[in-house]
Amino acid sequence: MAEYMILIYESEEKYAAATPDDYKAIMDAHNRFPAQVAELGGTLKGGNALQGTPTATTIRADIVTDGPFVETKEVLGGYYLIEAADLDQALAIAKVCPAGYGGVEVRPIMTFE
Repeated sequence: MAEYMILIYESEEKYAAATPDDYKAIMDAHNRFPAQVAELGGTLKGGNALQGTPTATTIRADIVTDGPFVETKEVLGGYYLIEAADLDQALAIAKVCPAGYGGVEVRPIMTFE
């Protein structure tokens, strides 16, 4: 089994405008996700939501700036670390990852021998 990171990119503006019912639906979907991973034969190894981009600090060389480095409509809002048999299984799991205000990216974890 290999490890894959599912990176969740969504619109912060849409989250800011979400109603309490919208937010509850989003949280319900994330709470269902671990069971969906198991049903698809994967293992959820961890995951977290990130605080918004106003809390970000970017470092390039030795220059430190507040906020994200690039302007973008969708920002990294959280991630899940999963274990899957192969990329096809990881993609099947990623397809059920909640990201109603954006999308997800799947990347294999680099291993060093």
